[in-house]
Amino acid sequence: MEADREWMYEGRIVNGMFSNKWGDKVDEFVAFALRHPECVNGGTAIRCPCTLVKCQNKKFLNVETVKVHLYKNGFVPDYYVWIYHGEKEVHQRCSRSVRVSVSETDQMVSDNMNHTTYHRMVCDAAGPEFNPDEEPNAEARNFYDMIRAGDKPVYEGNSKHTQLSAAVRMLEIKCRHKCSQAWFDDMSNFIQELLPPDNLMPLDFYSTKKLVRGLGLPVQVIHCCVNNCMIYWGDDSDLNSCKKCGHARYKQMVRGSGNRLYIRKLKVPYKKMHYFPITPRLQRLYASTATANEMRWHSEHHMEDGKMCHPSDAPAWKHFDGCFPDFSSEVRNVRLGLFADGFQPFGQSGQQYSLWPVVVTPYNLPPDLCMKEEFMFLTVLVPGPTNPKGKIDVFLQPLIAELKSLWGVGVQTYDISKRKNFQMRAALMWTINDFPAYSMMSGWSTAGMLACPHCMEDSDAFRLIKSGKQSWFDNHRKFFPINHLYRRNTKDFIKNRKVTKQFPGVRSGDEILQDLNNRGLRKVMDVDAEVVNAAISKTCGWNKRSIFWDLPYWREHLLRHNLDVMHIEKNVFDNIFNTVFNIPGKTKDTYKSRDELNKYCRRPQFAQNLVTSKYPDVPFVLNKSQKKDVLEWVKKLRFPDGYASNLGRCVDANKLKMFGMKSHDCHVFMQRNLDEQIPVILCNLEKIFPPSFFDSMEHLPVHLAYEARIAGPVHYRWMYPPERYLRKIKHKIMNKAQVEGSISIGYIMDEAAKFASFYFKEGDPTLPLKEKRNEVYLDDIVDDDMFEIFKPPGKAIGAEGKQYLADNEYTAAHLYILMNCPEVQPFIDVFITEKRKQFPNLNDEVVNVVTEQEFPSWFEKYVCS
Repeated sequence: MEADREWMYEGRIVNGMFSNKWGDKVDEFVAFALRHPECVNGGTAIRCPCTLVKCQNKKFLNVETVKVHLYKNGFVPDYYVWIYHGEKEVHQRCSRSVRVSVSETDQMVSDNMNHTTYHRMVCDAAGPEFNPDEEPNAEARNFYDMIRAGDKPVYEGNSKHTQLSAAVRMLEIKCRHKCSQAWFDDMSNFIQELLPPDNLMPLDFYSTKKLVRGLGLPVQVIHCCVNNCMIYWGDDSDLNSCKKCGHARYKQMVRGSGNRLYIRKLKVPYKKMHYFPITPRLQRLYASTATANEMRWHSEHHMEDGKMCHPSDAPAWKHFDGCFPDFSSEVRNVRLGLFADGFQPFGQSGQQYSLWPVVVTPYNLPPDLCMKEEFMFLTVLVPGPTNPKGKIDVFLQPLIAELKSLWGVGVQTYDISKRKNFQMRAALMWTINDFPAYSMMSGWSTAGMLACPHCMEDSDAFRLIKSGKQSWFDNHRKFFPINHLYRRNTKDFIKNRKVTKQFPGVRSGDEILQDLNNRGLRKVMDVDAEVVNAAISKTCGWNKRSIFWDLPYWREHLLRHNLDVMHIEKNVFDNIFNTVFNIPGKTKDTYKSRDELNKYCRRPQFAQNLVTSKYPDVPFVLNKSQKKDVLEWVKKLRFPDGYASNLGRCVDANKLKMFGMKSHDCHVFMQRNLDEQIPVILCNLEKIFPPSFFDSMEHLPVHLAYEARIAGPVHYRWMYPPERYLRKIKHKIMNKAQVEGSISIGYIMDEAAKFASFYFKEGDPTLPLKEKRNEVYLDDIVDDDMFEIFKPPGKAIGAEGKQYLADNEYTAAHLYILMNCPEVQPFIDVFITEKRKQFPNLNDEVVNVVTEQEFPSWFEKYVCS
């Protein structure tokens, strides 16, 4: 007991009046607390240490109210060490959850660091308002159970793991390796055989799940109309039948016939969706020290050399900041991306079942964490078995309502990195979808001659006479400058046609919204939407009013829906490859395309021979010998590990074609800095291929450069990460009779394991990363004299072998080592300086060529001399 703190319990009232001296001490106490921001909530509120049951260092109140409470009730007994007001400097989060003294805390930290880590995990999951002195409710009791489990070693004498740490470790291993519950139970039984009889290791998956259930986040089950007309939510939550089609909400209570009748005990809906609220998942990002600091990265980094490395560097992000400065002034406000895609849970050969997850991901994170699976949050699980198509807006209602609340009001969130609360808001930046889902999200039809959502009514597509297909042939000269040579070309494109019009540009959000209002389009939730929208869609490309326009900021975005680079590259590559290789059934060079070719173009050399009734060969189709050469080249291609798949396996030398190529393999062939060259490349293709080759997919690349300039690097906006995430969701289906419920349970467990994984290493702010098959660490290399180029972060794969290099290969390897070795760079500079003195007029390109040819021999002479 400290002598200088005796005033807290003596001298409050003197001669029936409050003591001024005691009041001055209270002011000193309050000032002391305010000097410790980690103990202050909202800038002016501290924990009230009065004797009231509701206070007692549990409740945050403003300082004036705290003073009044102290004058009336006095200090809580034995509060000589102000641990809740900044008296000690370390492990405050732990002491807030577990009532221990300072000396006990220090002893606990020194004795068992892992113990402190998992107490902090429970505290972070519970939130800043959790306090063990309060009477626990059902939800709080889960955290009490975990705290107690965090105190008990898994068996007597074990100092590494407690009951809680062992449980979350096992759960994380199960989720990371996608193991079944049966595997978990068998492994738990085997571990029981290895441990002493009185151990506290969970017996099976059920007991583990029960122990860590407090780490999970909420999920809502919402009933739906079986025809996807509506969801029983909000004002419609008490309805018993669909207000649009009249279908009953629940299955019949009595089933069977004759003497065998069964009565259901519970009401069973025909259909239900799962909604995972996004707010607590975003709050958890600030509750953990592993992610709280990273959520401010987008505002703290600086763009280098004018290169965009993150969406926060892009004009779209900065334009949004300029439109809403009150939102951007709080750097912890969250920017979100949304993607939705469907998949078949039972494979292509199983039951036809279309399941549509809707996922959001935060863009505040740095590039190495952004768009990673650990930070993709499943939000809506649209139930099957039918594709929701344009009615997907029905299932997005809870998400849009929550996004509107997060934008307008926000939610009070505790930031562990700054140790204080703030009002967190969030905004949806854009959606990411393949082209068919683009229509579902935006309301603009992606079929027909108005399929391009950037050109809209300014499209020049037309319908071919013979095949009846839409063609985007000669639809790209309008993107050139007005004096470009291709605009006046009347021979290589549509014959006798000059192009004078210019692309008017992408419409703004205000223009699109005004167009929707003028046309009178309805949201799909409206009762008369189907009839009204069907009539309007016959005269324009719109088929509905998207629910995203309910977001008050949606109109201000420069880019609302992204064209998916992944699927566009795949389709363009397939069309080119199948046509050049003349793959039957897939080539665009057909009899109908040849027959209509000269109706549009001036290419008489490809017309039908009237004598033989055959069409001549075209130069863009390879013959048998050329196909073999191309396939042999592909078979010998070698890429860095992880850069692409083994393309040699995709070569069919007998049928002279390639098969099984993934989307990323097509990306490897297609990637390059297209930018302003895209219209040139498309026009050059139009000079070669027939009009039937150019469908909407061949036209869309012309807009990809614009989206990249506006929204930033494409790898934050394409479908590769979402597609991989869908595969992960698919693996969670353990019960094929209850697909959605099975995914929901697996996802909640995965979230708990993911959150626990942040605490596996004390003070480590990174996620546990799986070491790659050829990854090593530079710390393992002990030779400090070794050149940097010979310290690769990798190791050999496979058996050891010998390979003798040809002269040209040896020269290339020697040159590569010299040009990429930092220790040699000063000698390269000397060489270039000498050459520029000898030949002052050399440009950089010639200097590079001379360096490659002459530097190795010069370097050898220079060093030896």
